[in-house]
Amino acid sequence: MVDKNRNVLITGGAGFIGFHLAKKFLSENYKVDIIDNFQRGKLDKLFLELAKHSRIKLIKKDINLINEKKFPKKYKYIIHLSAIVGVKNVVLNPSKVLNQNITQLIKVIEIAKKQSKLNKIVFASTSEVYAETLKIFGIKFPTPENSPITFGEKNVKRSVYALSKFYGERLCLTSNLPTVIIRPHNIYGPRMGNSHVIPELINKIITKKKLNVFSPNHKRSFCYIDDAINFIYILCTKKTPKNLICNIGNNKTEINMLNLAKKLLKIMKIDKKIFKKKNTIGSPSRRLPDLSMLHKITKYKNQYSLDEGLRKTINYYIK
Repeated sequence: MVDKNRNVLITGGAGFIGFHLAKKFLSENYKVDIIDNFQRGKLDKLFLELAKHSRIKLIKKDINLINEKKFPKKYKYIIHLSAIVGVKNVVLNPSKVLNQNITQLIKVIEIAKKQSKLNKIVFASTSEVYAETLKIFGIKFPTPENSPITFGEKNVKRSVYALSKFYGERLCLTSNLPTVIIRPHNIYGPRMGNSHVIPELINKIITKKKLNVFSPNHKRSFCYIDDAINFIYILCTKKTPKNLICNIGNNKTEINMLNLAKKLLKIMKIDKKIFKKKNTIGSPSRRLPDLSMLHKITKYKNQYSLDEGLRKTINYYIK
């Protein structure tokens, strides 16, 4: 019997990952409902064009204001991406971050439990959940999903975001819903906003006389958005182990921030002196995911090299 249910709900669908994931589901002939209150998601030209599609329904509303009893019960997949993110937001208002990220997820779980034929709920956690373990005890690299998770000093505001996500993981795992939890690692690409290291460096290279690089020796392994979307899509639509927790990323592109700046300068063919600055407070010294489980389940391998992904990202931001 052919499954005719092609309905997907994406919360935070106007954000970076949500926008690209909605496009992917549309390309696979799904109907996509997007919830976004536009605290962070953007009503830019690209999203407005997407929202015109006949199989897109945009719900401009705060998730917490939705009545789950009157909400549609048609969804095959629910992907919860909505959250307050960004270091500045976390440091300025940690209480709001903790409260809103949890209450939104509780509402999404309530909506999911009302569904008549839900195949899966996907919850976007974060690679930040590993950060304090690295700081306090050290951690294995590449870092597997079963690594111990630690939360230490009570006055570290940045950890509140990771705490909200880790608590969210446990809410999902104890909900009795078919659950996949993803921990994205440094996803980048067009339309990611400006408050991330790659667009920040691109902007500095274009507009500033000198190039300041903070945390110059800190290492990251960057994953281009198209690869991340393919991983997430496969985890949504393929049969997966119960209560799966899975890293998302690319562990073949590790680079420190100083060399990242040098690579961007080379690709952009700009000669500019680099000034090494202090480490950003709370920034993990290294982030490198173990992707063996991801590759085994999805049978998909990253297609984009760092140079190729950076060129596409640079072109977007220059335009």
